Amino acid sequence: MSKRQQESKQQLQRGLQSRHIAMISLGGTIGTGLFLASGASIAQAGPGGALLAYALIGVMVYFLMTSLGEMAAYMPTSGSFSTYATKFVDPAFGFAMGWNYWYNWAITIAAEISAVSLIMKYWFPDSSSALWTILFIIVVLTFNILSVRAYGESEYWFAMIKVATVIVFIIVSFLMIFGILGGNDPVGFENFFAGEAPFNGGFLAIFGIFLAAGFSFQGTELLGVTAGETKDPGKSIPKAVRSVFWRILLFYILAIFAIGLLIPYTDPRLLSEDIAVSPFTLVFDKLGIAVAASVMNAIILTAMLSAGNSGLYASSRMLWQLAVDGKAPKIFAKLNSRGIPVYALIATLAVGCLAFLSSFFGDGVVYMWLLNASGLSGFIAWVGIAISHYRFRKAFIAQGKDLSVLPYRARFFPFGPLFALIVCIIVILGQNYTAFVGGNIDWYGILVSYIGIPLFLILWFGYKIKHKTKVVPLNECDLNHK
Repeated sequence: MSKRQQESKQQLQRGLQSRHIAMISLGGTIGTGLFLASGASIAQAGPGGALLAYALIGVMVYFLMTSLGEMAAYMPTSGSFSTYATKFVDPAFGFAMGWNYWYNWAITIAAEISAVSLIMKYWFPDSSSALWTILFIIVVLTFNILSVRAYGESEYWFAMIKVATVIVFIIVSFLMIFGILGGNDPVGFENFFAGEAPFNGGFLAIFGIFLAAGFSFQGTELLGVTAGETKDPGKSIPKAVRSVFWRILLFYILAIFAIGLLIPYTDPRLLSEDIAVSPFTLVFDKLGIAVAASVMNAIILTAMLSAGNSGLYASSRMLWQLAVDGKAPKIFAKLNSRGIPVYALIATLAVGCLAFLSSFFGDGVVYMWLLNASGLSGFIAWVGIAISHYRFRKAFIAQGKDLSVLPYRARFFPFGPLFALIVCIIVILGQNYTAFVGGNIDWYGILVSYIGIPLFLILWFGYKIKHKTKVVPLNECDLNHK
């Protein structure tokens, strides 16, 4: 074997194009949060409250994406924020960030396995759950194990289906609002301002939706993980950052605005998690589309496959990078001839399957604890991105480097990462604020909701104590991007 061939076996292949990473990041945020949870958000906080909560989270995500985009365009790596946290903050912080994010997506795979079986039983009520579980595993493993390009193409088309659905929904909704479709008089703002609307339930209701909105936008950080396998990341990453955010924000804001205009926030069906009465299904039903529920079920199935596909990709790359950095067993650093970390893929999928199997034992108590432990992982990753970017830029200046050499520069620094950091901390701490409200504190509820925080701290300080790591001084931060 030639030296070049040996080197290629040790490197991930840059097979992702600009269109792939744009759709991967976009598709990562369009899922059940929009298709199902948006209805409950409107019911609880009113159409105005839901819009405000999603808009505020959207602005925060924009700042996070610009922060991540600046680092990823300059220093593309599949370790992404784990690598950045190691170089610009503290190796122990990077270790905890990497394992936290890997665990988050591994458990997400388990959640999607559970959900796919339920989705398929909508059409095949008497079928075996095991059949759909095995098929789901085979599909996502196949897309990931063939090549990074196969993953990119599959995710591109999964995301395209979701994007097309949202665009059609928005167009149809506004045609109905103005009385052009549906055979009814124009709706106007009648439902938007009816009763207690547009704001219902006061500040606490909006704050509750604020937390839910944060979960809906998780997945945007995938573009940081894809940077290590992207062709010309210096151009592709900034392009994705600029385009994806506005599409996501417009999709969420316009979709929620349309639902709020067409369906009264008092409609009890908005609170249901049944696909047959999701807000999208309700609107299509109003138009007289008889198979609306089946169509939306198919779209949500696509969303599940997309989440499982992206989850396996992101977590396997993070595990691979951890192994390369000596923070995970060396076997996970091995690549096959196509540049795929096969051992990391299989190990991650195995963990996801074991977590899924735990849902069948002890009334699913273990499974619920696993899900709850991963609930805050995405927000912890966002906190890490904000801190890493703040110190990256400070180190850049401290070492006398010219900002003009950055392929992409985040606007509104230092306000952007500091604002994102504060909002993320508020979301993390307020995760189960209701447990503290009233005369009796719900200690079990607190433990279940916040279990992810002590787990992260154990990883962080456990590594720190064992390896005696320290916060990296700004003038010693490794800014080598080659």
